Amino acid sequence: MSRAPRPPAAPDAEGFGGPRPVVAVVGPTGSGKSELAIQLAERLGGEAVNADAMQFYRGMDIGTAKLPLAERRGIPHHLLDFLSVREDTTVARFQDLARTAIADIQSRGKLPILVGGSGLYVRAAVDRLDFPGTNPAVRARLEDRLAADGMAALMARLAEVDPVSAARINDARRVVRALEVYELTGRPFSSFMPEREYVQPTVQIGLNGDRAELHRRIAARVDHMVAAGLAEEVAALVQEGLREGRTAGKALGYQQFLRVLDGRATVTAAAGETIVATRQFARRQLTWFRADPRVHWLDWDRPDLPDTAAALVCALPGGSPA
Repeated sequence: MSRAPRPPAAPDAEGFGGPRPVVAVVGPTGSGKSELAIQLAERLGGEAVNADAMQFYRGMDIGTAKLPLAERRGIPHHLLDFLSVREDTTVARFQDLARTAIADIQSRGKLPILVGGSGLYVRAAVDRLDFPGTNPAVRARLEDRLAADGMAALMARLAEVDPVSAARINDARRVVRALEVYELTGRPFSSFMPEREYVQPTVQIGLNGDRAELHRRIAARVDHMVAAGLAEEVAALVQEGLREGRTAGKALGYQQFLRVLDGRATVTAAAGETIVATRQFARRQLTWFRADPRVHWLDWDRPDLPDTAAALVCALPGGSPA
């Protein structure tokens, strides 16, 4: 069970000379982020903060590779399971929740370890980023236009007003959001992504390795999900409103296995489609995190991985346990 974030308190700096730094373990899906985060937490007195947007959802366990409670080895995990599949959240809300959780962990002299592959969510937690507001009427109008005119029409408009975002964005929801921001503020959405600057001392540790091995890991992970009951999990979540949610039903694996429930795909075909889509997602994750020069990249297969990662953390003031 996840721990709900508590309101921030003044950091208990005993033994550290100030609050402990923030650690972010990042990289593509299947690279071993969750295990490394637990190893660091065990060595350095830490707690994990989830930054995988699909693990926010209750009941989405098998298809998101959410660590079962028994495999967390007693390490508290924050920001898991706080949304129903009908609900949505925003990066701005996550920023508030993540920073509250981080402050709570630091107030108890513990090391906050952010772990996940949702790049914008990681940046929102660790960097100085402000997020513009929303307007339901403007959002609805843009979504109606998307339904009537298609993605190409909105992309053409975005290319006119914000070519930087148009070159980066490749999904309909983010195009709608970028155009909404422009209409509300008169500023391109890309202008709200300033230079990279941490809000407090932080170290990002990126995991990467052989590409063929990553593909093998992804395929094995999907096969395990299918064997563990992904189709049954999706069927149960349909009863909870999976189809009605704007985000949850589009998650990797869930979107493909909804087609199995509808009789439009076999389990074998859906698994194959999930493997391909996950490979593509992993490639986008790598592109995102490689663009950040502050990430310290480590090979996931190196035998001294936990030692090397811990040394990176301990190099920061307060990184070592008291």
